[in-house]
Amino acid sequence: MDTTAKNAPLVEQRADPFVYKHTDGYYYFTGSVPTYDRIELRKSKTIADLKNAQTFDVWFKHESGPMSRHIWAPEIHYLDGKWYVYFAASEEEDIWALRPYVLECQGQDPLNDEWVELGQMQPADGDEKTFIDFSLDGTVFENKGKRYFCWAEKTGGQFAASNLYLAEMESPVKLKTVQFMLTTPDYDWERIGFWVNEGPAVIKNKGKIYITFSASATGACYCMGLMEADENADLLDRNSWKKSRYPVLETDYEKKIYGPGHNCFTVAEDDLTPLCIYHARDYEKAVGDPAVVPASDTRPLEEIVADPLYDPNRHARVMEVQFDADGRPVLLFKSPKTV
Repeated sequence: MDTTAKNAPLVEQRADPFVYKHTDGYYYFTGSVPTYDRIELRKSKTIADLKNAQTFDVWFKHESGPMSRHIWAPEIHYLDGKWYVYFAASEEEDIWALRPYVLECQGQDPLNDEWVELGQMQPADGDEKTFIDFSLDGTVFENKGKRYFCWAEKTGGQFAASNLYLAEMESPVKLKTVQFMLTTPDYDWERIGFWVNEGPAVIKNKGKIYITFSASATGACYCMGLMEADENADLLDRNSWKKSRYPVLETDYEKKIYGPGHNCFTVAEDDLTPLCIYHARDYEKAVGDPAVVPASDTRPLEEIVADPLYDPNRHARVMEVQFDADGRPVLLFKSPKTV
């Protein structure tokens, strides 16, 4: 299916998409289900076939307490011979008390084998500042024999600035180092609606590490920025990183792609061509759907339908990643011809 001309969705109604290509040759896909109440997985041999692949609900939210509300942005990773899912969740009793949690699969078939809860992601010993407030969007990557966890966190509640943090990992469920602030919303394009840096994703090229991130509120103003560092630098040193002055991906009104963001990176079937999987809407003004709002949300209806978080039509999409003369990733709204 050639989606080049119309930039058609890859998987409809799946925001925060994450695709992992495993050594078995399959692509494993997950993302935020519009009802925000479960972890769903699917797999296929090709990127295009993810669209119609069978879905498997591998975990459901709790009725109350931790992990009972806002099941957001799951990612599936294969670490040290086991499958893990990292996701954010809050509580029915405190809907913005978001924290990062971890699931571990008890077998090698993540679609059918049992998943167990490992609880909240743990900070390093002696770190009393990490994961104590609104925290979400954790991702994992490796460099030079070290494994890192990158996530978004707000200190001061829902309406504070959301920064990106980075730390080395001791294990799949615990950090080894204290948090290091990678980036805070510095520019105007990161401060529309909310002051936000979130949704980190990692791609490497020509000795450099690039971290894309999403910025601003989740409507049409949602966009993506870029951090970069040399792979041999100290990644936990702010001076090692450079930030893009302008967005590297934003709304394209001509192509009718609105609020692109919260991406991941994978490779095409040739194992060479890098791909960016991201979400976006087909229309500018997001409208929340009361049907996907939990019954415990007691806000007036007019507030709910004005909230883009409850608009189910953020669709997962795919584009090829190109690189400029300096090796930096270039993101253009042009889907792979093979998809």
